[in-house]
Amino acid sequence: MFVAPDPGRLRLRNSTRAVVGVSAAVAASELCGFSLTASITAGLAALLALFTVTDPTVRAQGITTALLPAAGFPVLALATLLHELPLLRAAAWLVVVFGGVYARRFGPRGQALGIFAFMMFFVTQFLHAVPAQLPELFAAVAAALVACSAVRFALWPIERRTPPPAAPAPLPGRGLARHTTRQAFQVTLACAVAIAGGQLVSGERWYWAVGTAWWIFVNTTSRGETLVRGFRRVVGTVTGIAAGLLIAVPLAGAPVPTALLVAVCVFGIFYTAAPSYSWMMFFVTVMAGLLYGLLGVLHPGLLVLRLEETLVGALGAVIGVALVLPVTTHAATDAWIRRAVECVHRCTTTAARRLAGDATADPAREAAELEVLIGRVRLSLAPLTHPLSPLRARKARALKVIALLDVCAREIRGLAAVAADPLASHDARLTAACRRVEGAVHALVPPVASARPAAVAAAPAPPHHPGAEAALAHLHGLERALADLAAPVRTSPRAPLVPA
Repeated sequence: MFVAPDPGRLRLRNSTRAVVGVSAAVAASELCGFSLTASITAGLAALLALFTVTDPTVRAQGITTALLPAAGFPVLALATLLHELPLLRAAAWLVVVFGGVYARRFGPRGQALGIFAFMMFFVTQFLHAVPAQLPELFAAVAAALVACSAVRFALWPIERRTPPPAAPAPLPGRGLARHTTRQAFQVTLACAVAIAGGQLVSGERWYWAVGTAWWIFVNTTSRGETLVRGFRRVVGTVTGIAAGLLIAVPLAGAPVPTALLVAVCVFGIFYTAAPSYSWMMFFVTVMAGLLYGLLGVLHPGLLVLRLEETLVGALGAVIGVALVLPVTTHAATDAWIRRAVECVHRCTTTAARRLAGDATADPAREAAELEVLIGRVRLSLAPLTHPLSPLRARKARALKVIALLDVCAREIRGLAAVAADPLASHDARLTAACRRVEGAVHALVPPVASARPAAVAAAPAPPHHPGAEAALAHLHGLERALADLAAPVRTSPRAPLVPA
């Protein structure tokens, strides 16, 4: 896990910055003389702001961060006022759940605001906040957002040097077929089941089941993805509870070592979020135990209760994704593979234009988008590639698809690097190679009538320039990989995969 690839050490820098930002938020709250409850709220608000705000530009990130109070403060007030009215509280939270998921249709900003609103309701239950504390909680959250924003945008503006690739747009659809609409109903049912089941397990800590059901659906599309994510959450929680029994319980809330270990957990959450959901949940669970220790309520039975509520929440997620407008793994995967193959086509066309002398064509952006889309395909195929998957034929097919898409990504990276070289030249053979790649793409994904053809004008150039030779090699590699993709993509998912 901790040796997973980290290009440019971006995860390392983001994780370190998160520790600094959360620490600054808590320090600001303490300097203002706020209570322990308010300081914990400040730290969690900063963590959420740094974790969920993922807009592709720094300006957009600043706007989203500034809008977080508009989404969080009304929910914080509502949850606090309804704390002693269980039925109204449950109904209000389900409305927040539906609205928070529905907002994902508006891209990264909608997702960040929806998560922040949901978590403000969760934090109120976690800390048992009362209406008299609202002014202090508002001030603590505001101070936290200012402090973590100062770290993110002034002290350590990582994105100004290495802007992250834009997140892929949701899969298309209208009405109930739209992913965000369908998932809003799924998550609402899952959280309703979690509220009912969580209350049966514990009248005080029921909200952990709701939090589990909510987070299982973040960044998932199909039924299989959701089930795998639920399994990984349970695994991370179990291991986190075991660590909590060894670490958090003996500490009993001692301030200095607890604060240091919480900082380690914040680092771990950010560093492991992308490559491993189980490890991320391990650090979340350990951090929750440490915070309970600070509040003076931690004991071994509470950690066991945390596991029981997690199981209830995971069960709610299974019910929601199975009963409400389910999407199969095959349907979701097919859509993401199509998006990736179309991106390969755009990358090839842009690189060829650049090699032909178009200085405005930059394939680096499409290459970064392709990496994100292949990551999305990998996530969608996770139910089939999981070690416990009993579907051997489909597992072999899924692994073949991932391997071939990785080849495409490697060739696209090489092609983009060649195109970026100002000395690289174009010759007529590139036009023919690009057309063959286009044909291989169209064999997998039928072209849309309005799609612009890959027109690359030939220009006088040395017939065997090294740049052209390198570009041709990458184009030939792409052509072979796309041709090999035809077997696992265009045949029945249950048919045996015949070796090429």
